[in-house]
Amino acid sequence: MAIPPSHIPTIISFTEKAKTLTQLQQAHAQLLKTGLINDPYPASRLIAFAYASPTHQTITYAHSIFSDLNNPNSFTWNSMIRAYANSSTPQNALTIFSQMLGSSTDPDKYTYPFVIKACSAFSGLNEGQQIHGHVEKCEEMRKNLYVQNTLISMYAICGCFEDARKLLDKMPQRDVISWNALLSAYVERGMMDSACLVFDEMEERNVESWNFMVSGFTKMGFVEEARRVFDEIPVKDVVSWNAVISGYADVGDFSEVLVLFQAMLREKIRPDSYTLVNVLSACANLGALSQGEWIYLYIDKNGISIEGFLATALVDMYSKCGEIAKALKVFGDTLRKDVSTWNSMIGGLSINGFGQEAVGIFRKMLEDECKPNEITFVNVLSACSHAGLLIAGLEIFNMMMHDFGIEPTIEHCGCVIDLLGRVGLLEEAKEILKGKTLGNDSPVLWQSLLSSCINYGNLELARDVAEKLLKLDPQDNAGYVQLSNVYASEGKWESVVKVRRNMKSKGVRKEAGCSMIEIDGVVHEFLAGEGFVS
Repeated sequence: MAIPPSHIPTIISFTEKAKTLTQLQQAHAQLLKTGLINDPYPASRLIAFAYASPTHQTITYAHSIFSDLNNPNSFTWNSMIRAYANSSTPQNALTIFSQMLGSSTDPDKYTYPFVIKACSAFSGLNEGQQIHGHVEKCEEMRKNLYVQNTLISMYAICGCFEDARKLLDKMPQRDVISWNALLSAYVERGMMDSACLVFDEMEERNVESWNFMVSGFTKMGFVEEARRVFDEIPVKDVVSWNAVISGYADVGDFSEVLVLFQAMLREKIRPDSYTLVNVLSACANLGALSQGEWIYLYIDKNGISIEGFLATALVDMYSKCGEIAKALKVFGDTLRKDVSTWNSMIGGLSINGFGQEAVGIFRKMLEDECKPNEITFVNVLSACSHAGLLIAGLEIFNMMMHDFGIEPTIEHCGCVIDLLGRVGLLEEAKEILKGKTLGNDSPVLWQSLLSSCINYGNLELARDVAEKLLKLDPQDNAGYVQLSNVYASEGKWESVVKVRRNMKSKGVRKEAGCSMIEIDGVVHEFLAGEGFVS
């Protein structure tokens, strides 16, 4: 039965509006049913869905549709190449390109940029050079600005800066994007001296050029230089502000983060999720609850979706400000939680003394089939340690190794040693340390066990642990002092003298105690064994 002409626009519209794999499959079924699958336009719209949502499933499905088409047009070929170029398997874009060369459809000015970007995605220099050879055979492509810009970018991304520069210099026409392709690659590799030379040489700059420079300096930790460039930007956008704000956040200058955020708002620049995450992190580290709550209200007022890193930042802010109930509310209201959100909530409960609740959230995480990572286990084991949850802690430690195949780090072992030490299972803690290659060589873990031995008055074990600690770190004055104190507690004064002589012979000095006092607004220091210091 022929489809009424009036229904065709509706079916094509449905095809264009597909947002999920299920909708894509429904649209495909409609095209098959009506025979419109042989029409190049609606068929190509199905393929185009794959580059908008380049997951393995969507690309595989789109490729199966593509393979069934009799005579794909250039748009369809380009859509399939573009989908693979944006995917986790960009090499497959070259396979499609090779098939296109053997078809009746010639590559066009859109084909080459997509396939060249695919080469950039997996640093395929040899493949990129072969594509460049095809470009050189076509005068139209040699003169196409977009094609030449993607070639410059490909060579620069692959580290061939001389080839990229040669292309740039011989271009009959070049624009700011041509320069930015070279500039961004230098910045990405941390080659800021070369980036500065290109930046100074640029015939024109856009906001993206300035942003590359700010981001490059902040990634290198040169926040003052980044600020100098930022202040010179003629017209700043949200990316400009984000770059300089993240730079100050990275070096721990959280007060300046808040100052910049206020300035950003005065300039009527609308912050995005990236901005808000950095500012919330600053609020968390400063304990600036009122600022953090204002941001939460801003998010709510502007209808910004709370998920992913933004949800994590909110939970972290409330937790570090001691507002655990509000952290739990944000966490509960977050529909799509990723592993970082779960980690933040577990860690927040732990640092606020809610160990049982932290373990409960961890178990809920497993029920929701969110796979925990190393940070998850550090947080939940820390909660068990501080709350003295011995059985739960050991169960989770074993689960981490056997069910999730995660090798214990010093942090994981430290939590378990601390947990065993807190409940007096000192020999068990020692056995774990002796059995772990990582823990056996870690002074930090042996120091933790030594503190527990002293707290429980197990002087014999404390002596053994202190001696082990000194073998690991002979220059650690704390180990000598604690061993000396253990001998003193046992009344072994000759051993005390021997330890102190050993310290002296090895040039190890006990750090002097320090006291401070404020007199008439001036702070003065007193060091043990020394005179007055102002």
